[in-house]
Amino acid sequence: MPKPDRRSPEAAEYRRLYKTARWLRLRERQLAAQPLCGMCLLIEDVTAADTVDHVKPHRGDAALFYDPSNLQSLCKYHHDSVKQRLERGSKIVMYGLDGYPIEFD
Repeated sequence: MPKPDRRSPEAAEYRRLYKTARWLRLRERQLAAQPLCGMCLLIEDVTAADTVDHVKPHRGDAALFYDPSNLQSLCKYHHDSVKQRLERGSKIVMYGLDGYPIEFD
């Protein structure tokens, strides 16, 4: 049984942008240019990126959605956990291999 979609009606409206040929090409270019997860690299972990994330949430703004400077490559773990908590206003602290904290705002 499929999980219910908990996104807002507004989010359902702009979900269609992710199916456009323009987005698929932009996504492919982003992953080719930055094939590793940016958050993993901060803690010196080399992990392939499989998700293209909008640094600033676009909320349906097509100009922001298609802006290449608003994109970052992330692994699914960081996109689905750390990035989501950041967008909800949580303070996130990760630790580098040197033991020093890396804070995200």
